[in-house]
Amino acid sequence: MSQNTAPRPSGTKPSSTSGAWAAGGTLFAGVLMLVTGFMDIFQGIAGIAEDDVYTRIGDYVFKFNLTTWGWIHLILGVIVAIAGFGILRGAEWGRVAGIALASLNVLFQFLFLPYQPWWALFSMAISIFVIWALATDDRYGPGETF
Repeated sequence: MSQNTAPRPSGTKPSSTSGAWAAGGTLFAGVLMLVTGFMDIFQGIAGIAEDDVYTRIGDYVFKFNLTTWGWIHLILGVIVAIAGFGILRGAEWGRVAGIALASLNVLFQFLFLPYQPWWALFSMAISIFVIWALATDDRYGPGETF
């Protein structure tokens, strides 16, 4: 039995199903980071504009003024959106920043739970998917770009 396979160019890795899922996940993670960034921007603007937009549920250890939360979400949203754009452009810094910022977003959304519990949980789940997708895309080795 002869195999009709052409040799791969040097430096390329064989494709795999998990690699394809990770590559698609990376693209989706970039889009999700853009969307999450813009949603955080809107969430921040709402918190800055009206201090009574969000209702606090129960007593909570982490008590911040809602205007402060608005500024945190606005600044984080802008940075997350920039990182999402970097991921879509294929920049390695976007991937590294995406993992770091998605981790930071999980932390901030956890602290924001008493104000918007369902949205905070949903945003945390998205951020965890983003971390997984960016961390498991092994198509590129150290120093290589998309």
